[in-house]
Amino acid sequence: MIDAASRMALAAERELEALVAVSSPSGDLDGAEECVALAIAFLPTEASVERLDCSTPRHARDLLGRLDGGGSKRLVLLGHLDTVVSHGAHRPLARDGDRLTGSGAVDMKGGVALALALMRELAERPELYAEIAVLLVNDEEWRTAPFKHAERFAGFDACLCFEGGERRADGAEAVIVKRKAAATLRVNAYGRSSHSGSAPELGRSALLALAAAAQVVAGCNDPGGPDRLTAVPTILRSGNAFNVVPAAGELLCDLRADRLEAFDPVLAAVPRVHDEVRVEPTMVRAWPGLDSREPTAAVLAAASELLGRPIVGSERGGASDASHLAAGGIDCTVDGLGPCGGGAHTPEEWVSAESLLGRAEVALAVTTALLGAGSDPAGV
Repeated sequence: MIDAASRMALAAERELEALVAVSSPSGDLDGAEECVALAIAFLPTEASVERLDCSTPRHARDLLGRLDGGGSKRLVLLGHLDTVVSHGAHRPLARDGDRLTGSGAVDMKGGVALALALMRELAERPELYAEIAVLLVNDEEWRTAPFKHAERFAGFDACLCFEGGERRADGAEAVIVKRKAAATLRVNAYGRSSHSGSAPELGRSALLALAAAAQVVAGCNDPGGPDRLTAVPTILRSGNAFNVVPAAGELLCDLRADRLEAFDPVLAAVPRVHDEVRVEPTMVRAWPGLDSREPTAAVLAAASELLGRPIVGSERGGASDASHLAAGGIDCTVDGLGPCGGGAHTPEEWVSAESLLGRAEVALAVTTALLGAGSDPAGV
């Protein structure tokens, strides 16, 4: 096990540097294609390669790598290559002690590097599985369209997603087995402009209507309630000049809850008219939640025994494509298998170099438990 994990960690650090060197904000075709080319180069030579239409129009096609074997189990390894960092703010990977800082390092090019390293290890043992797939998408960070790929993998035995990992204060390795549902509520307002100095009474302010809508949404916030609903207005855009009553605008709100259905009352609560301003609320993004605590309990227990230290199931508020595959039929979904780090979506995004080894061990142990490869994770 240690030898395999050491190989994975060493290669993952090198390949992480190559992936982070490419600026790949979501929607950028050239950056996505360069990252896909690197990922293909890092796949084992035994893997077949396929490009799939992305869920989001005008994005680079997603990457599917596959290994066929002689066993019975089918696993999909999941990740994304796009980041939220713009070209102007991009930072290549730089090391300071244990900290590897660079754009997309933890969200989630570090996890992608580990997933590709795991594919290479599995290529050496095809008798353990019927199929291993790695799916790398190019639109996870900004997708509002429905996820296209869940049906393709509905019959797989397990999904392993390599979003950033966690390590608890007591030293236990944590993986993610529960996530909230997530949605983006967009509210558009259409009023009437007028000169704000000479005739403000002739106007109907979209800005004020959106401010009222924001208060309604915030009033639905109920994190201590049965669905643990959070409803947070995050962006308001309205007005083009300081001396004109704004005639139009847009409000965006972030919604999280244990169930997608908990968002329906928030949508219904937004008034459709405010002081003669037409208000149009719509859900532009809705991702299901994830709760695989029960289906993964035995796997994590077996993996902990194999590893010799605990691997515990944890919860995270952020959204992940793992939720789509779980909702599509893969009950045994384990997320958060990537390296530990922090600062996601900021210029200071980083990964712990030391954690690459520990998380490689976790990935090997979980994979071994899923495939039933015996009592020694070195078998993978």
